[in-house]
Amino acid sequence: MPGQINILSAGAVSPGLVRVIDAFRSETGHDVAITFATAPELRKRLASGESADIVIAPPELLDELTKSGRAAAERVMVGRIGVGVMVRSDASAPRIATVEELKQSLLYSESIVFNQASTGLYIDNLFKRLGIAAQTEAKIARYADFAAVRDHVSKGQSNAIGFGATTVIVESADKGIKFVGPLPAEVQNYTAYAAVRTPDSGNDAVAFTDYLATPAAKSILRSAGIE
Repeated sequence: MPGQINILSAGAVSPGLVRVIDAFRSETGHDVAITFATAPELRKRLASGESADIVIAPPELLDELTKSGRAAAERVMVGRIGVGVMVRSDASAPRIATVEELKQSLLYSESIVFNQASTGLYIDNLFKRLGIAAQTEAKIARYADFAAVRDHVSKGQSNAIGFGATTVIVESADKGIKFVGPLPAEVQNYTAYAAVRTPDSGNDAVAFTDYLATPAAKSILRSAGIE
């Protein structure tokens, strides 16, 4: 009888991955337990000795795990996700179609919100590249994860501009926010995500990573915005 597969995963891929897991369960009968967290939180959990059969994360974290012998070298690509912009559901959408429009919208915004994971690190560097870091710093709020960013945008009194992975913004349309759109192509940033098995994983974990590579799984991921 199939055993339980324990997965630690970055949260950005959750909209598509949850549906892939549901399909995998239906087809194989395997039980899958998954915990979602930001990449920094995943790093902390794994460093503290938390175990998992499979880790799904950006390449930088997987490189660390492989070098330390805590993950196999073989990887299965899950896909890549871009950065999107959101506002409160009843707020006017800022103009972000071009880099100049994005820049002006940020300069005139009441507050700016993003996380302290891969998306937020990119946005911080982008503001420096655009030359607006000093002008915007006082109105920036940085949170540990997307849920806190979403809550700030949806429940705040100001018309905040928030940033996050496009997948989780779209998924949160019923939680008081709306998706304005992706960053302009010239400044878009994609984060790639892949799955690796740990040394303690068994054949059940192999079955899941093999399933991730199937056309059926790729189709589900694409429909959730994971390219």
